[in-house]
Amino acid sequence: MRPGSVKPPGGLGLRIRPQAVLWLLVVSAAPATLHPQCLDFKPPFRPNRDLEFCVMYREFGCCDQQKDQELMARYYRIMENLDLGGYESCAGFVMELLCQECSPYAAHLFDAEDPSTPLRTIPGLCPDYCSQFWNECRSIIPSLSNDQRLLHAKDNQNRLCKLLELDDADYCYPHLLSNQKLTQNLGRVQRDSDGCLQLCLEEVANGLRNPLAMVHANDGTHRFFVAEQVGLVWAYLPDRSRLEKPFLNITKAVLTSSWEGDERGFLGITFHPKYKYNGKLYVYYSVEVGFDERIRISEFRVSANDMNLVDHTSERVILEIDEPASNHNGGMLLFGDDGYLYVFTGDGGMAGDPFGMFGNAQNKSALLGKVLRIDVENNERGPLYRIPPDNPFILEHDARPEVYAYGVRNMWRCSVDRGDPQTKEGKSRIFCGDVGQNKYEEVDIIEKGRNYGWRAKEGFSCYDKKLCTNSSLNDVLPIYAYPHKVGKSVTGGYVYRGCEHPNLNGLYIFGDFMTGRLMSLKEDKNSGQWKYNEVCMGVGLTCAFPGLINSYYPYIISFAEDESGELYFMSTETPSATSPSGVVYKVVDPSRRAPPRQCHYDPLPVRVKSSLLPFVPKETLVPPEPEPTKSYDWLLELLDPSSVRRPAMSTPAPIRPTTRPPRRKGRRRHGKTRSGGRSELHNGAVRLVSQEFLQGDRGRVEIYVDGEWGTVCDDLWSKQNAKVVCRQLGFQHALKAARNSEFGEGRGLPILLDDVQCNGTESNLLDCTHAGVEKHNCAHYEDAGVICGNTKPAAEE
Repeated sequence: MRPGSVKPPGGLGLRIRPQAVLWLLVVSAAPATLHPQCLDFKPPFRPNRDLEFCVMYREFGCCDQQKDQELMARYYRIMENLDLGGYESCAGFVMELLCQECSPYAAHLFDAEDPSTPLRTIPGLCPDYCSQFWNECRSIIPSLSNDQRLLHAKDNQNRLCKLLELDDADYCYPHLLSNQKLTQNLGRVQRDSDGCLQLCLEEVANGLRNPLAMVHANDGTHRFFVAEQVGLVWAYLPDRSRLEKPFLNITKAVLTSSWEGDERGFLGITFHPKYKYNGKLYVYYSVEVGFDERIRISEFRVSANDMNLVDHTSERVILEIDEPASNHNGGMLLFGDDGYLYVFTGDGGMAGDPFGMFGNAQNKSALLGKVLRIDVENNERGPLYRIPPDNPFILEHDARPEVYAYGVRNMWRCSVDRGDPQTKEGKSRIFCGDVGQNKYEEVDIIEKGRNYGWRAKEGFSCYDKKLCTNSSLNDVLPIYAYPHKVGKSVTGGYVYRGCEHPNLNGLYIFGDFMTGRLMSLKEDKNSGQWKYNEVCMGVGLTCAFPGLINSYYPYIISFAEDESGELYFMSTETPSATSPSGVVYKVVDPSRRAPPRQCHYDPLPVRVKSSLLPFVPKETLVPPEPEPTKSYDWLLELLDPSSVRRPAMSTPAPIRPTTRPPRRKGRRRHGKTRSGGRSELHNGAVRLVSQEFLQGDRGRVEIYVDGEWGTVCDDLWSKQNAKVVCRQLGFQHALKAARNSEFGEGRGLPILLDDVQCNGTESNLLDCTHAGVEKHNCAHYEDAGVICGNTKPAAEE
């Protein structure tokens, strides 16, 4: 068969005009925004089975075999009314026009991406193609469309082609097929110029107080359970409605507080692999016993009378471990594919694991700083847990037999790899994020009997140099580590193995609690190395699908899988156990989905005895920032403020950083405080400085202490801190607590404050708790900032 020709159904010859195959031959430089979308408002897909009719879209598009057969049947209904001459003239046009419902850009061709416009019955055509269609085949229009406007215009070429014209000429058929910007990398995860993966989110739950775990029971109901740090666990149905009565409530027993950054509380939950049959679940939480703080691992059973309620009288304490400090409490529980319960403990707290000669983590006779593995099967009689016979240190003198791996600092969030859906490659691997001390965060794969290095090493670097040079250390290196200029507190994630987003298969997605970065690792199967890519929120039209958003709250607390393997994460605006600003987000790849019906499942029925609270999403898509329409001479204003009239200033909406807060570097230019006056400065006075924004309502925070100006570090920087600054400058509200030198680095100035914690009522930052003037452990890339305003943020109304 010659190039440019297609053999149609039924074996009759059919001419396809050269324009229909230009995408194979021509490279176009026409500007366009990549946003493939189908008529069902979802991304395109790769069909499971070959298409027989619209074969030009058999690799990637918007039609599966069922839709392809429907279009073929319609094609034959239209063509059976034509004589041989009409068939010869129109068959190619009819086939091409019908098959545009299968185009990856079908929504654009039929104006379906805009709900305010009526759906086209004939796709948008380029003028030259429309002219050819009108000259050769206008008689077929009534068979293709019942649109009265098109029917009345069918004998007037200019009028008809004007109606079939698209506002965005880049998307008209068939020229979009030759537009390189629209066709290159089609169906792949989009990246920005820095290689950052462009993904989107779907809001799943909100109003949660530090949601630090989301789990499923693997019982076929597809419920999911979200735990709050205060000790509440909520049950959600597959439609995302929440039961009004909590699944578990142990708030009276859980030890935590309202201050930001408290690491104590309800920290972990997991369901027994046979929960469907035995009703058992396990929790990990902080308690106070007398004057001692401990971590407790307990077993509960579900109520015999209500499948959505735990029997609170069924608690059996499996294990308790004394905690010498209030931080580094670990908190992860999970069942491995071997059926054993894995417990991930922290090193006991403080800094540098100062306990004993080598620290808790290197001491195998201590349970802190370890990965423990125990057998809780058949524990109704006898001991509450047994030691698996292949645990690595059973025969080692003075070692605790529960220890499976050691040398960990504070592993925060671990997961079991489900394995590739087809090959099962990678199945059973356990991934963990281990929070670092001063320099590095790391990601590890847990293996039996291995030493993960702490406190001898932090990431790939030596921490305790004497221990680090010990030849008997025999530690395993992380698969990835990153420095504190990238993030300061890793949150371990999951290897994506779900069904809905095939492009993400095998991608380990994780984050950082302090910076709000989302990150990913992909294993090179040839070298065994892991390739890093940052994950960003889609910009422009990337996330312009119904229900998708492109922003999230900055403190990434945890990641999760649902029963079908889809990926989620939880973050909050204020990292306090009492702040109801936590949200659960589902990760979505907007570039490609699974074929329709491939990911379908039928949840088992759930008998509900509690009232249901329907899910009401609160987040919205952040539109592209418009170009500024007016500017003014900032230099003239600095010299003579009265000579320049400022543009009208509207209060911006609350801004939440996505993964890479913008960094604006260059010459430091001192901005003015809102008052603009030159009154005598007192200790604690502040000003906002920005290289790009002169409104006076935003910038890097600089504070005046003992005759000099300096910057403030973003460690523990919060909305409450921002409220103190904004109120001090005369604003009513703080819209954002900015981090990571979002408004530029204050190089040349001293860092005057670090670890600032305010309750929001203080008169200035010096009245808040802090590490002390000029006492810090940070650099200028961590300079804090604020955005202030006089309109209350929507989230506070």
